[in-house]
Amino acid sequence: MIRVSEAWKTAYPGACVGILLMRNVSNPAGHPALSKRKDELEMELRNRFAGCRRDDLKALEPIKVYNAYLKPYKKTYPVQLQLESVVFKGQSILNAAALVEAMFMAELKNLLLTAGHDLDILKMPITLDVARGDESYIRLNGNEQIPKAGDMIMTDTEGVISSVVYGPDRRTRITDTTRNVLFAVYGVPGIGEETIRQHLHDMQMNVLLIAPQADTESLKVYGTD
Repeated sequence: MIRVSEAWKTAYPGACVGILLMRNVSNPAGHPALSKRKDELEMELRNRFAGCRRDDLKALEPIKVYNAYLKPYKKTYPVQLQLESVVFKGQSILNAAALVEAMFMAELKNLLLTAGHDLDILKMPITLDVARGDESYIRLNGNEQIPKAGDMIMTDTEGVISSVVYGPDRRTRITDTTRNVLFAVYGVPGIGEETIRQHLHDMQMNVLLIAPQADTESLKVYGTD
């Protein structure tokens, strides 16, 4: 199901990617149990980072590692910006349909970059690869994007489904009709496998709040070894 290219192994020694595959899920516009957990998480984050400045957040290990990866591309880690909006501005975690919100919540808790896809739209296998710079895909916002050469990407047999720099694609996005889902976590070098695995478990628990009937088909971390 998941292939790791030799180019990816060579370019990113020590990197890992986590995959969570769940079937028989549901994706309502909202869910009371998830909303309650989101409110609790927002409070936890504000308490955890009370008194912190922006530079303090940038120094946190997951954020620091992602920003180091993104620096050559002149990008700031988007999860850092989301955390700042919750902690410093008192804003809520981004509102979305329940499955996507479950993913956002895990991202903010663990500060790890995650993408979600409709498993039934994906054309297997998925390949972890390195962008050449001549690929193209349609981002969530509907715009065509050429990934940066050297960036980590994931592809299925029809093309790119996500990249670290520019995020996930539109073709395989989670929708209100999604019943089988795949979440992918980019662990750039410096992010440990156990950290990724715990993040996948947190996301799994969030999904089970929405869809207790859901089945977990795979929860696995792929490394470069």
